Amino acid sequence: MAPFLLLDALFFSCVIFTVWYFSTRTKAGPVKIALVEKDSLPDPDPLYDFDLEHATTRNHLYVNKTVRWPYYQTMSHQPMHINDWIEIDKDLKWYIDEKARVIAEKGRHVIDSTPDNDEACGELMEILVDYLPKRYPTLFEKIDCKGSGIWNKVTDERLTNLEGKKGVDALMVCSRLVQDDFLMGREREDGEVYFTGGLVAFPGKCFSRASHISWLTLIRTGFYLLSRKINKTMKQVHAPVPYFHEKILMSVERTLKRFKPTEPFERTSWEIVDDRNLHWHGIASLHNDQELPKELHPKDLFFRVDHQTFRKLPRTKGIIFGVHPIMKRIEDFADSPLIPALLTKVHLEADEKLMKYKVAPAYQERLLPYLAELTSAQIERGLITGTEEVAAFRELIKDKKYPNTQTSLAKPTDSEQLLSTLASPHPGGR
Repeated sequence: MAPFLLLDALFFSCVIFTVWYFSTRTKAGPVKIALVEKDSLPDPDPLYDFDLEHATTRNHLYVNKTVRWPYYQTMSHQPMHINDWIEIDKDLKWYIDEKARVIAEKGRHVIDSTPDNDEACGELMEILVDYLPKRYPTLFEKIDCKGSGIWNKVTDERLTNLEGKKGVDALMVCSRLVQDDFLMGREREDGEVYFTGGLVAFPGKCFSRASHISWLTLIRTGFYLLSRKINKTMKQVHAPVPYFHEKILMSVERTLKRFKPTEPFERTSWEIVDDRNLHWHGIASLHNDQELPKELHPKDLFFRVDHQTFRKLPRTKGIIFGVHPIMKRIEDFADSPLIPALLTKVHLEADEKLMKYKVAPAYQERLLPYLAELTSAQIERGLITGTEEVAAFRELIKDKKYPNTQTSLAKPTDSEQLLSTLASPHPGGR
Protein backbone atom coordinates (compact mmCIF):
# COMPACT_ATOMS: atom_id res chain seq x y z
CA MET A 1 0.00 0.00 0.00
CA ALA A 2 2.86 2.36 0.78
CA PRO A 3 3.99 2.74 -2.89
CA PHE A 4 0.44 3.61 -3.96
CA LEU A 5 0.13 6.19 -1.17
CA LEU A 6 3.43 7.70 -2.31
CA LEU A 7 2.24 7.87 -5.91
CA ASP A 8 -1.03 9.49 -4.81
CA ALA A 9 0.90 12.09 -2.83
CA LEU A 10 3.14 12.86 -5.79
CA PHE A 11 0.12 13.10 -8.12
CA PHE A 12 -1.73 15.55 -5.88
CA SER A 13 1.46 17.58 -5.39
CA CYS A 14 1.82 17.90 -9.16
CA VAL A 15 -1.81 18.95 -9.49
CA ILE A 16 -1.46 21.60 -6.79
CA PHE A 17 1.78 22.92 -8.36
CA THR A 18 0.19 23.06 -11.84
CA VAL A 19 -2.86 24.97 -10.59
CA TRP A 20 -0.64 27.41 -8.69
CA TYR A 21 1.73 27.88 -11.63
CA PHE A 22 -0.91 28.70 -14.23
CA SER A 23 -2.91 30.81 -11.80
CA THR A 24 0.09 33.12 -11.38
CA ARG A 25 0.67 33.64 -15.09
CA THR A 26 -0.93 35.94 -17.62
CA LYS A 27 -0.40 36.45 -21.31
CA ALA A 28 2.27 39.01 -20.38
CA GLY A 29 4.20 36.50 -18.25
CA PRO A 30 4.50 35.69 -14.53
CA VAL A 31 2.57 37.83 -12.09
CA LYS A 32 4.56 39.18 -9.16
CA ILE A 33 2.79 37.88 -6.11
CA ALA A 34 4.89 39.43 -3.35
CA LEU A 35 2.65 41.77 -1.35
CA VAL A 36 5.23 44.54 -1.36
CA GLU A 37 5.09 44.60 -5.18
CA LYS A 38 1.34 44.54 -5.70
CA ASP A 39 1.33 48.27 -6.58
CA SER A 40 4.41 48.08 -8.78
CA LEU A 41 4.70 48.55 -12.51
CA PRO A 42 7.06 46.36 -14.56
CA ASP A 43 10.48 47.67 -15.47
CA PRO A 44 10.69 49.44 -18.84
CA ASP A 45 12.35 47.76 -21.80
CA PRO A 46 15.97 48.97 -22.15
CA LEU A 47 16.98 50.89 -25.29
CA TYR A 48 20.54 49.68 -25.71
CA ASP A 49 20.89 51.22 -29.19
CA PHE A 50 19.29 54.60 -28.41
CA ASP A 51 20.63 57.26 -30.82
CA LEU A 52 20.27 60.58 -29.01
CA GLU A 53 21.62 62.63 -31.91
CA HIS A 54 18.65 61.72 -34.12
CA ALA A 55 16.05 60.82 -31.50
CA THR A 56 12.48 62.13 -31.71
CA THR A 57 9.51 61.49 -29.47
CA ARG A 58 6.58 59.43 -30.70
CA ASN A 59 4.40 61.35 -33.13
CA HIS A 60 1.48 62.10 -30.83
CA LEU A 61 -0.76 63.21 -33.68
CA TYR A 62 -0.94 59.52 -34.58
CA VAL A 63 -0.37 57.56 -31.37
CA ASN A 64 -2.53 59.79 -29.19
CA LYS A 65 -5.70 61.85 -29.71
CA THR A 66 -3.96 65.19 -30.04
CA VAL A 67 -5.99 66.69 -32.90
CA ARG A 68 -9.25 65.05 -33.84
CA TRP A 69 -12.40 65.74 -35.78
CA PRO A 70 -15.03 66.48 -34.61
CA TYR A 71 -13.11 68.65 -32.14
CA TYR A 72 -14.72 69.10 -28.73
CA GLN A 73 -13.80 69.25 -25.06
CA THR A 74 -12.94 65.81 -23.72
CA MET A 75 -10.32 64.23 -21.51
CA SER A 76 -9.18 62.01 -24.43
CA HIS A 77 -6.92 59.83 -22.30
CA GLN A 78 -5.66 56.33 -22.91
CA PRO A 79 -3.69 53.69 -20.96
CA MET A 80 0.06 54.33 -20.94
CA HIS A 81 2.75 51.70 -21.38
CA ILE A 82 5.56 52.13 -18.87
CA ASN A 83 8.02 52.53 -21.78
CA ASP A 84 6.26 55.78 -22.74
CA TRP A 85 6.36 57.51 -19.37
CA ILE A 86 9.58 59.41 -20.13
CA GLU A 87 10.37 60.20 -23.75
CA ILE A 88 13.74 61.68 -24.65
CA ASP A 89 14.71 63.38 -27.89
CA LYS A 90 17.76 65.04 -29.40
CA ASP A 91 17.13 68.31 -27.51
CA LEU A 92 17.44 66.80 -24.01
CA LYS A 93 20.38 69.00 -22.97
CA TRP A 94 18.75 72.14 -24.43
CA TYR A 95 15.62 71.53 -22.35
CA ILE A 96 17.60 70.87 -19.16
CA ASP A 97 19.67 74.04 -19.62
CA GLU A 98 16.54 76.10 -20.39
CA LYS A 99 14.81 74.69 -17.32
CA ALA A 100 17.78 75.67 -15.15
CA ARG A 101 17.60 79.22 -16.52
CA VAL A 102 13.89 79.51 -15.72
CA ILE A 103 14.31 78.10 -12.19
CA ALA A 104 17.18 80.51 -11.50
CA GLU A 105 15.04 83.45 -12.63
CA LYS A 106 11.65 82.46 -11.18
CA GLY A 107 12.47 80.35 -8.12
CA ARG A 108 9.40 79.23 -6.17
CA HIS A 109 7.10 80.67 -8.80
CA VAL A 110 7.94 77.55 -10.83
CA ILE A 111 9.21 74.99 -8.29
CA ASP A 112 7.56 74.49 -4.90
CA SER A 113 5.87 71.96 -2.61
CA THR A 114 3.38 72.02 0.25
CA PRO A 115 4.30 70.12 3.45
CA ASP A 116 1.88 67.28 2.67
CA ASN A 117 3.52 66.88 -0.74
CA ASP A 118 7.21 66.82 0.31
CA GLU A 119 7.40 63.04 0.75
CA ALA A 120 5.80 62.54 -2.67
CA CYS A 121 8.56 64.68 -4.23
CA GLY A 122 11.11 62.29 -2.74
CA GLU A 123 9.25 59.26 -4.04
CA LEU A 124 8.98 60.77 -7.53
CA MET A 125 12.74 61.38 -7.53
CA GLU A 126 13.43 57.79 -6.43
CA ILE A 127 11.22 56.34 -9.15
CA LEU A 128 12.77 58.57 -11.82
CA VAL A 129 16.33 57.71 -10.73
CA ASP A 130 15.42 54.01 -10.85
CA TYR A 131 13.62 54.26 -14.22
CA LEU A 132 16.12 56.19 -16.34
CA PRO A 133 19.12 53.80 -16.24
CA LYS A 134 16.77 50.90 -16.98
CA ARG A 135 15.09 52.57 -19.96
CA TYR A 136 18.10 54.55 -21.30
CA PRO A 137 21.23 52.66 -20.16
CA THR A 138 23.44 54.54 -22.64
CA LEU A 139 22.44 57.93 -21.17
CA PHE A 140 22.12 57.25 -17.43
CA GLU A 141 23.92 55.09 -14.90
CA LYS A 142 23.30 54.39 -11.23
CA ILE A 143 26.18 55.36 -8.97
CA ASP A 144 26.96 55.41 -5.21
CA CYS A 145 27.56 52.23 -3.26
CA LYS A 146 23.83 51.90 -2.59
CA GLY A 147 22.87 52.79 -6.16
CA SER A 148 20.84 55.80 -5.03
CA GLY A 149 22.82 58.28 -7.12
CA ILE A 150 22.64 58.79 -10.87
CA TRP A 151 25.08 59.87 -13.58
CA ASN A 152 23.52 61.88 -16.40
CA LYS A 153 26.01 61.22 -19.17
CA VAL A 154 24.43 63.82 -21.47
CA THR A 155 25.19 66.70 -19.09
CA ASP A 156 28.01 64.78 -17.36
CA GLU A 157 26.46 65.46 -13.96
CA ARG A 158 26.79 63.00 -11.10
CA LEU A 159 23.92 63.51 -8.69
CA THR A 160 24.81 61.82 -5.40
CA ASN A 161 23.69 61.66 -1.75
CA LEU A 162 20.06 61.52 -2.85
CA GLU A 163 18.85 59.31 -0.04
CA GLY A 164 16.32 61.16 2.11
CA LYS A 165 15.88 64.13 -0.23
CA LYS A 166 12.33 65.45 -0.43
CA GLY A 167 10.35 68.56 -1.30
CA VAL A 168 12.02 71.14 -3.54
CA ASP A 169 15.44 69.49 -3.10
CA ALA A 170 14.11 66.31 -4.71
CA LEU A 171 12.39 68.27 -7.49
CA MET A 172 15.67 70.03 -8.28
CA VAL A 173 17.23 66.61 -8.91
CA CYS A 174 14.37 65.76 -11.29
CA SER A 175 14.96 69.04 -13.14
CA ARG A 176 18.48 67.90 -14.06
CA LEU A 177 17.39 64.62 -15.63
CA VAL A 178 14.50 64.91 -18.08
CA GLN A 179 12.60 67.26 -20.37
CA ASP A 180 9.34 66.80 -18.47
CA ASP A 181 7.80 69.10 -15.91
CA PHE A 182 5.94 67.50 -13.00
CA LEU A 183 2.81 69.05 -11.54
CA MET A 184 1.70 67.24 -8.38
CA GLY A 185 -1.66 66.73 -6.70
CA ARG A 186 -3.35 64.89 -3.87
CA GLU A 187 -6.80 64.11 -2.58
CA ARG A 188 -7.22 65.73 0.83
CA GLU A 189 -9.62 64.93 3.66
CA ASP A 190 -12.40 67.11 2.21
CA GLY A 191 -12.53 64.83 -0.85
CA GLU A 192 -11.15 67.48 -3.24
CA VAL A 193 -8.07 67.02 -5.43
CA TYR A 194 -5.59 69.84 -4.74
CA PHE A 195 -2.52 70.93 -6.64
CA THR A 196 0.19 70.56 -4.03
CA GLY A 197 3.39 71.53 -5.83
CA GLY A 198 5.79 70.45 -8.50
CA LEU A 199 8.19 71.74 -11.11
CA VAL A 200 6.48 73.75 -13.85
CA ALA A 201 9.12 75.61 -15.86
CA PHE A 202 7.35 75.11 -19.22
CA PRO A 203 3.61 75.70 -18.68
CA GLY A 204 1.31 75.34 -21.66
CA LYS A 205 -2.22 76.63 -22.04
CA CYS A 206 -3.65 73.92 -19.81
CA PHE A 207 -5.21 76.46 -17.49
CA SER A 208 -6.17 80.13 -17.56
CA ARG A 209 -6.49 82.86 -14.99
CA ALA A 210 -9.02 84.72 -17.12
CA SER A 211 -12.56 85.04 -15.85
CA HIS A 212 -14.12 85.47 -19.28
CA ILE A 213 -13.34 84.31 -22.78
CA SER A 214 -11.83 87.31 -24.50
CA TRP A 215 -9.04 86.09 -26.73
CA LEU A 216 -6.79 89.08 -26.02
CA THR A 217 -7.21 88.46 -22.31
CA LEU A 218 -6.46 84.78 -22.80
CA ILE A 219 -3.28 85.57 -24.73
CA ARG A 220 -1.98 87.55 -21.79
CA THR A 221 -3.18 85.17 -19.07
CA GLY A 222 -3.50 81.70 -20.60
CA PHE A 223 -0.03 80.61 -19.52
CA TYR A 224 0.46 80.24 -15.81
CA LEU A 225 2.84 80.14 -12.88
CA LEU A 226 2.83 77.27 -10.38
CA SER A 227 2.64 79.86 -7.61
CA ARG A 228 -0.84 80.85 -8.86
CA LYS A 229 -2.11 77.24 -8.76
CA ILE A 230 -0.58 75.66 -5.67
CA ASN A 231 -3.03 74.77 -2.87
CA LYS A 232 -6.03 75.25 -5.16
CA THR A 233 -8.54 72.59 -6.11
CA MET A 234 -9.02 71.06 -9.53
CA LYS A 235 -12.31 72.94 -9.75
CA GLN A 236 -10.76 76.32 -8.90
CA VAL A 237 -7.82 75.96 -11.27
CA HIS A 238 -9.94 74.95 -14.26
CA ALA A 239 -12.79 77.41 -13.69
CA PRO A 240 -12.15 79.48 -16.87
CA VAL A 241 -11.52 76.54 -19.23
CA PRO A 242 -14.40 76.34 -21.75
CA TYR A 243 -16.87 73.50 -21.01
CA PHE A 244 -14.55 71.93 -18.42
CA HIS A 245 -17.00 72.12 -15.52
CA GLU A 246 -20.04 71.20 -17.57
CA LYS A 247 -18.54 68.26 -19.46
CA ILE A 248 -15.50 66.68 -17.86
CA LEU A 249 -14.82 67.94 -14.31
CA MET A 250 -16.63 65.08 -12.59
CA SER A 251 -14.99 62.51 -14.86
CA VAL A 252 -11.51 63.95 -14.29
CA GLU A 253 -11.93 64.07 -10.51
CA ARG A 254 -13.31 60.54 -10.38
CA THR A 255 -10.45 59.24 -12.52
CA LEU A 256 -7.74 60.92 -10.47
CA LYS A 257 -9.16 59.63 -7.21
CA ARG A 258 -9.72 56.05 -8.33
CA PHE A 259 -6.87 55.14 -10.64
CA LYS A 260 -4.20 52.90 -9.14
CA PRO A 261 -0.38 53.02 -9.22
CA THR A 262 -0.56 50.15 -11.72
CA GLU A 263 -2.88 52.09 -14.06
CA PRO A 264 -0.90 54.99 -15.57
CA PHE A 265 -2.49 56.86 -18.45
CA GLU A 266 -1.63 59.61 -20.91
CA ARG A 267 -3.19 62.31 -23.04
CA THR A 268 -1.98 65.24 -25.15
CA SER A 269 -3.04 68.82 -25.68
CA TRP A 270 -1.99 71.23 -28.41
CA GLU A 271 -1.63 74.90 -29.25
CA ILE A 272 0.14 77.04 -31.85
CA VAL A 273 2.80 79.44 -30.58
CA ASP A 274 5.27 81.88 -32.06
CA ASP A 275 8.64 81.01 -30.52
CA ARG A 276 10.70 78.49 -28.59
CA ASN A 277 10.36 80.24 -25.22
CA LEU A 278 8.71 77.29 -23.49
CA HIS A 279 8.24 79.19 -20.24
CA TRP A 280 6.31 82.14 -21.66
CA HIS A 281 5.77 82.34 -25.42
CA GLY A 282 5.80 85.77 -27.02
CA ILE A 283 2.18 85.34 -28.09
CA ALA A 284 1.27 85.36 -24.38
CA SER A 285 2.56 88.91 -23.98
CA LEU A 286 0.78 90.69 -26.84
CA HIS A 287 -1.11 93.86 -25.95
CA ASN A 288 -4.35 95.06 -27.54
CA ASP A 289 -2.59 97.06 -30.26
CA GLN A 290 0.04 94.42 -31.07
CA GLU A 291 0.19 91.67 -33.66
CA LEU A 292 2.70 88.96 -34.35
CA PRO A 293 5.73 90.38 -36.20
CA LYS A 294 5.11 90.50 -39.95
CA GLU A 295 8.55 88.94 -40.45
CA LEU A 296 7.34 85.75 -38.72
CA HIS A 297 6.62 83.35 -41.58
CA PRO A 298 3.75 80.92 -40.86
CA LYS A 299 6.04 77.98 -41.65
CA ASP A 300 8.00 78.93 -38.53
CA LEU A 301 5.04 78.99 -36.18
CA PHE A 302 5.37 76.14 -33.70
CA PHE A 303 2.78 73.43 -33.15
CA ARG A 304 3.25 72.68 -29.46
CA VAL A 305 2.12 69.31 -28.15
CA ASP A 306 2.10 68.77 -24.39
CA HIS A 307 2.44 65.06 -23.71
CA GLN A 308 0.74 64.64 -20.33
CA THR A 309 1.38 61.52 -18.27
CA PHE A 310 -0.52 60.52 -15.12
CA ARG A 311 0.86 58.27 -12.41
CA LYS A 312 -0.11 57.62 -8.79
CA LEU A 313 2.80 56.99 -6.45
CA PRO A 314 2.46 53.66 -4.61
CA ARG A 315 3.86 54.74 -1.23
CA THR A 316 2.67 58.36 -0.76
CA LYS A 317 -0.36 58.20 -3.10
CA GLY A 318 0.74 61.48 -4.68
CA ILE A 319 -0.73 62.16 -8.14
CA ILE A 320 1.92 63.02 -10.74
CA PHE A 321 1.07 65.00 -13.88
CA GLY A 322 4.10 64.82 -16.14
CA VAL A 323 4.17 67.36 -18.97
CA HIS A 324 6.66 67.13 -21.82
CA PRO A 325 6.28 69.99 -24.35
CA ILE A 326 7.13 68.83 -27.87
CA MET A 327 7.63 71.48 -30.53
CA LYS A 328 7.15 71.02 -34.27
CA ARG A 329 7.20 73.80 -36.84
CA ILE A 330 4.15 74.01 -39.09
CA GLU A 331 6.49 73.28 -42.02
CA ASP A 332 7.25 69.93 -40.35
CA PHE A 333 3.78 68.75 -41.45
CA ALA A 334 4.57 69.03 -45.18
CA ASP A 335 5.07 65.24 -45.38
CA SER A 336 2.18 64.31 -43.06
CA PRO A 337 -0.77 63.39 -45.31
CA LEU A 338 -4.00 65.30 -44.48
CA ILE A 339 -2.61 66.99 -41.35
CA PRO A 340 -2.61 70.51 -42.94
CA ALA A 341 -6.18 69.90 -44.11
CA LEU A 342 -7.17 68.67 -40.66
CA LEU A 343 -5.72 71.77 -38.99
CA THR A 344 -7.54 73.95 -41.52
CA LYS A 345 -10.89 72.33 -40.76
CA VAL A 346 -10.38 72.62 -37.00
CA HIS A 347 -9.55 76.32 -37.26
CA LEU A 348 -12.47 77.10 -39.56
CA GLU A 349 -15.23 74.94 -38.10
CA ALA A 350 -14.47 74.02 -34.47
CA ASP A 351 -16.31 75.62 -31.56
CA GLU A 352 -15.49 79.32 -31.49
CA LYS A 353 -15.07 79.46 -27.72
CA LEU A 354 -12.55 76.62 -27.75
CA MET A 355 -10.56 78.19 -30.58
CA LYS A 356 -10.49 81.56 -28.83
CA TYR A 357 -9.14 79.76 -25.79
CA LYS A 358 -6.38 78.42 -28.04
CA VAL A 359 -5.61 82.00 -29.16
CA ALA A 360 -6.41 81.17 -32.79
CA PRO A 361 -7.46 84.78 -33.65
CA ALA A 362 -3.88 85.92 -33.06
CA TYR A 363 -2.41 83.84 -35.89
CA GLN A 364 -5.25 82.33 -37.93
CA GLU A 365 -5.30 84.78 -40.85
CA ARG A 366 -1.60 84.22 -41.38
CA LEU A 367 -1.69 80.46 -40.89
CA LEU A 368 -4.64 79.37 -43.06
CA PRO A 369 -3.20 80.42 -46.48
CA TYR A 370 0.00 78.54 -45.68
CA LEU A 371 -1.93 75.41 -44.67
CA ALA A 372 -3.75 75.66 -48.02
CA GLU A 373 -0.37 75.73 -49.79
CA LEU A 374 0.76 72.61 -47.94
CA THR A 375 -2.49 70.80 -48.80
CA SER A 376 -2.20 71.72 -52.50
CA ALA A 377 1.41 70.49 -52.53
CA GLN A 378 0.34 67.17 -50.99
CA ILE A 379 -2.27 66.72 -53.74
CA GLU A 380 0.31 67.49 -56.45
CA ARG A 381 2.73 64.99 -54.92
CA GLY A 382 0.07 62.30 -54.70
CA LEU A 383 0.15 62.06 -50.92
CA ILE A 384 -3.61 62.75 -50.84
CA THR A 385 -6.39 63.13 -53.40
CA GLY A 386 -8.05 66.04 -51.64
CA THR A 387 -11.34 64.14 -51.30
CA GLU A 388 -10.54 62.24 -48.08
CA GLU A 389 -12.34 62.82 -44.80
CA VAL A 390 -9.83 64.56 -42.53
CA ALA A 391 -10.80 62.36 -39.58
CA ALA A 392 -9.30 59.40 -41.49
CA PHE A 393 -5.76 60.81 -41.58
CA ARG A 394 -4.36 57.84 -39.62
CA GLU A 395 -5.72 55.39 -42.20
CA LEU A 396 -3.38 56.81 -44.85
CA ILE A 397 -0.33 55.58 -42.95
CA LYS A 398 0.67 51.98 -43.60
CA ASP A 399 2.41 49.76 -41.05
CA LYS A 400 2.36 52.58 -38.48
CA LYS A 401 5.37 54.22 -40.13
CA TYR A 402 4.34 57.71 -39.09
CA PRO A 403 6.14 60.71 -40.59
CA ASN A 404 7.92 62.37 -37.71
CA THR A 405 9.93 65.44 -38.67
CA GLN A 406 10.81 67.33 -35.51
CA THR A 407 12.75 70.58 -35.71
CA SER A 408 15.55 70.92 -33.18
CA LEU A 409 15.04 73.76 -30.73
CA ALA A 410 18.80 74.15 -30.47
CA LYS A 411 18.81 75.92 -33.85
CA PRO A 412 16.89 79.15 -34.62
CA THR A 413 14.32 79.16 -37.44
CA ASP A 414 14.68 81.40 -40.50
CA SER A 415 12.14 83.80 -39.01
CA GLU A 416 13.96 83.94 -35.69
CA GLN A 417 17.25 84.70 -37.42
CA LEU A 418 15.60 87.49 -39.42
CA LEU A 419 13.93 88.99 -36.34
CA SER A 420 17.19 88.78 -34.43
CA THR A 421 18.99 90.64 -37.23
CA LEU A 422 16.34 93.37 -37.30
CA ALA A 423 16.54 93.78 -33.54
CA SER A 424 20.33 94.13 -33.57
CA PRO A 425 21.88 97.63 -33.70
CA HIS A 426 23.05 98.64 -37.15
CA PRO A 427 26.82 98.63 -37.62
CA GLY A 428 28.17 102.08 -36.87
CA GLY A 429 24.96 103.10 -35.13
CA ARG A 430 24.68 104.40 -31.62
